[in-house]
Amino acid sequence: MALSETINAAVFPTNSTLTNLLLNNDKQNPLSFTQVLNNVYQIQPQLSTMEKYWASWYMYMNNDILATGIMFFVLHEFMYFFRCLPWFIIDNLKWFGKYKIQPTKKPSYKEQMHCLKSVLLSHFLVEAIPIWTFHPMCEKLGITMEVPFPSWKKMAMEIGLFFFLEDTWHYWAHRLFHFGVFYKYIHKQHHRYAAPFGLAAEYAHPLETLSLGFGTVGFPIIYCLFTKNLHLFTLCLWITLRLFQAVDSHSGYDFPWSLNKFLPFWAGAEHHDLHHHYFIGNYASSFRWWDYYLDTEAGPEAKMEREERMKRKSE
Repeated sequence: MALSETINAAVFPTNSTLTNLLLNNDKQNPLSFTQVLNNVYQIQPQLSTMEKYWASWYMYMNNDILATGIMFFVLHEFMYFFRCLPWFIIDNLKWFGKYKIQPTKKPSYKEQMHCLKSVLLSHFLVEAIPIWTFHPMCEKLGITMEVPFPSWKKMAMEIGLFFFLEDTWHYWAHRLFHFGVFYKYIHKQHHRYAAPFGLAAEYAHPLETLSLGFGTVGFPIIYCLFTKNLHLFTLCLWITLRLFQAVDSHSGYDFPWSLNKFLPFWAGAEHHDLHHHYFIGNYASSFRWWDYYLDTEAGPEAKMEREERMKRKSE
């Protein structure tokens, strides 16, 4: 039986030209990924390089659930540790010490190894399950994986919306985790390190990981429920940028070229480091406006500003 009759990849529309590439490819003689990729290059030259690799991956796997599961898990692991690695190197180079926000508190090798083991355990036992079961939800919600991808303008607008919604959720959920029993039994684990470092971004209690993780994955799902129009590649880009933001905000370094120097509303490491140092305030993840307007900024300078405002009001 021709494999094209049992094709199980939704990356191309039904009866597309690409399906015919596998007409003579039976189960006993499957095409390699390189062969599939070469065929895609020949038959679909109008696609971008990324679109060709994306389509080839799904066609080669011929199992969308498995293809999405592997891709999402590898994406998360690679992007997280890829972004953590530079900060691990910087922590061991004296030249960057002048940019360290808390220069007297550098993580020891033992602390970093403890954090690494805990994060890996969380990734494989807590985060892996929803990642591997994500594709059936995509099918029900209508999250598409077809090529070509949406326009860059559309993806940028959606990712910008996700950043805003995640930041809002993170502010209120994070603030709740600093209340009584929530802090004592859940959030206290994340505050083990008063001077955070890159790896500590996802060092957290499983309940906190799932709760705050909802802000990253939950809002795109809600968005798709209303619009019926979201691409899986957009979701991949969003998760990558969110991982980079989380790791960078825990880096413990504030450089002259840091993003918050060009975008005043961007939080960055300087904003979140104060939260870990004082254990209160600066609850938002990406932006500064919630803490500013709700008067929950952390640090001595913010405290002085609040006192000055109260003084002016009383006068």
